[in-house]
Amino acid sequence: MAHPEPVSFSLVLSSKPNEIVKVEGFLAKINTTLQLDETKFNKLLIATTEAVNNGILHGNKRDPQKNVTLTCQANHTSLIVTVQDEGPGVDPDNIADPLAEENLMRENGRGVFLMRSLMDSISFEKFPGGSRVIMKMLLVT
Repeated sequence: MAHPEPVSFSLVLSSKPNEIVKVEGFLAKINTTLQLDETKFNKLLIATTEAVNNGILHGNKRDPQKNVTLTCQANHTSLIVTVQDEGPGVDPDNIADPLAEENLMRENGRGVFLMRSLMDSISFEKFPGGSRVIMKMLLVT
């Protein structure tokens, strides 16, 4: 069910791997407002967790002095999830294909693939002092 008025939520995490567990509770709290069905909520949870994990591990290199900021903005048609870190960013065109035979058994390298698969659109931005991934989920079909 789409939310009639625009809403915005934000969470700032220290770049420690154990901070990732806070994402699910944050999204569950947001979902009391958004009322996403189970499928959409699970897609949101997996994609957002992957993005935050990438920000902590790859962007900020687990530096607890650096933060990852998760912002969710929703209106009646879409949900925009922004995950911002203080790292150099990633070149999305230079990420190994996790479906290529040589990568099938790797334990990592599927995060961006999952985000692209689960969300309706995804983009990457670099800026002085950091980078962000912006993911969009349509709330109405």
